[in-house]
Amino acid sequence: MKMRTRFAPSPTGYMHIGNLRTALYCYLIAKHDHGDFILRIEDTDQQREVEGAIDLIYQVMEETGLHYDEGPDIDGGVGPYIQSQRLDIYHEYAQKLIDLGGAHYCFCEGELEGEDPCLHLSQQEIQDKLDAGISHVIRQTIPTTGTTSFDDEVYGHIEVENKTLNEGILIKSDGYPTYNFANVIDDHLMNISHVVRGNEYLSSAPKYTHLYKAFGWEEPKYIHCPLITNEEHQKLSKRSGHSSYEDLIEQGFVPEAVVNFVALLGWSSPDNREIFSLEELVEA
Repeated sequence: MKMRTRFAPSPTGYMHIGNLRTALYCYLIAKHDHGDFILRIEDTDQQREVEGAIDLIYQVMEETGLHYDEGPDIDGGVGPYIQSQRLDIYHEYAQKLIDLGGAHYCFCEGELEGEDPCLHLSQQEIQDKLDAGISHVIRQTIPTTGTTSFDDEVYGHIEVENKTLNEGILIKSDGYPTYNFANVIDDHLMNISHVVRGNEYLSSAPKYTHLYKAFGWEEPKYIHCPLITNEEHQKLSKRSGHSSYEDLIEQGFVPEAVVNFVALLGWSSPDNREIFSLEELVEA
């Protein structure tokens, strides 16, 4: 399989250093093996979308030299590359997942504690509620017994008990997918071979495994990167004003220096070299 990575930012604020590192590592991993680097805009969190954030993503990618092979403005045949333009696709696969037993309609309000009572509704009861226009979500169905395992290129083999996994929402009541559903559908349909993301998603990875297995799809290779924290050892957040690419540029650092700095946040050269061009980083 050809190496294909994707950077999938959400336009909900500035691009902080953690976002940029993910983009950079995706780019370096793909280009080192002469693969494809894809840009996908994950704009399903409509309420928190910040005006101008999408343009800012394009600007940062251009200034840092992280030129993508496919994206919203470069169609590689597996688009659209903006999630809000893929709603029909998510609804199609959500229905398939229901038919496969991997998801179910849920008419409950708020978060669930314990088993979802909607699991026990008959097909007729479900149809009656749908016909009546009762607000609902589509929720993942996860077995309560057994274990689920997956492998990560950084953390190795990980196994969890299914009873510890909550049945998260896949399609929200407004018709938009959650990240936990859309990213799996998109990664499969876009032939992504390696998924690079922060390790805050490690706890969700078993749920993705259940989705892949339900559809009968092969999982990509996972590369979960340790978090980058601020001075108080808190996770960086673009919504909390933590260090962003724009902050560093305003302080007078040039894009090449920022890229070099970010590359060394989680990787180092065996010879302790500290200064690289982007092309040299690809090679190394």
